Amino acid sequence: MSVFLLIGLNVILPVFILIGAGVFLHRKFKFDMNTLSKLNTFFLMPTVSFVNIYQNHIGGETLLHILGFLVLQCFCLMFISAIISKTAKFESSLASTFKNSIVLNNSGNFGLPVSQLVFQHSPLGASIQIVVMIFQNLLTYTYGLFNSVSVDHSGFKAIKQFLKNPVIYAFLLGLILHTCDIKIPGFLWTPIKNSSNAFLAIALITLGAQSAYIKIRRFSLPLILSLIGRLILSPSIALLIIFLLKLDGTTAQALFIASSFPTSRNSALFALEYDNHPEYAAQVVLMSTLFSMITVTTVVFLSTIIF
Repeated sequence: MSVFLLIGLNVILPVFILIGAGVFLHRKFKFDMNTLSKLNTFFLMPTVSFVNIYQNHIGGETLLHILGFLVLQCFCLMFISAIISKTAKFESSLASTFKNSIVLNNSGNFGLPVSQLVFQHSPLGASIQIVVMIFQNLLTYTYGLFNSVSVDHSGFKAIKQFLKNPVIYAFLLGLILHTCDIKIPGFLWTPIKNSSNAFLAIALITLGAQSAYIKIRRFSLPLILSLIGRLILSPSIALLIIFLLKLDGTTAQALFIASSFPTSRNSALFALEYDNHPEYAAQVVLMSTLFSMITVTTVVFLSTIIF
């Protein structure tokens, strides 16, 4: 079976089944979207973030090997997305969601399965994707979150609002416990782990509920620019940086593929929580995930040829 079909069956289809469940349930029972948003942002996101950083055992050597690439790519995407939004004259809340849609990618529930499929015989490739996922999580709850809250708050007010988010403290706590090698008692770890496992399903069902009444009659300019930025521009920039840093082999392959993943669902959750064009944000996540069936498969194929 081709890589294209494997990705479609093992990654895309399960994602869309949960999104479809969210669409159906919201149309039938009319969910309280504010409650779903709070559940994701203030409970499930902190637990999954804590578990991610607490459980990973990636050595410093691997992290240093790819850190330069990740930082360069991150700042390039931030700069380019800011220039595009300013040139297109997007108002502040739209610009916030637009920038998040390009900078933040779905390196977790999409990226990890794809990497495990592509690098099933190369532990290094899977390890690199874990580092990318941790970096993306940190980026999401720093740049992505601050980018969202700063629309209605400026200066110290934005920082104050940013610091109210429990995800930051979940990350710090997970990092401290991981660094100090402190074992969490079973009676605490079980509910934490169960809550973390629930995040994927609830987040995708929330996304489906957000999308339940979306009608894409045409592709708006922001949506088109987001799709181009995330699915085409991002891997193109990554390829240039890989050549610039003279990376090769599995490392180059893994980083190139990791740059091609669709927009993070967290960008839609942030847009919903802070009312920054949530419908547009949900459209970007859905359409980028759908089109990634083609673009990610293409990048995987190119990575085997180039590297």
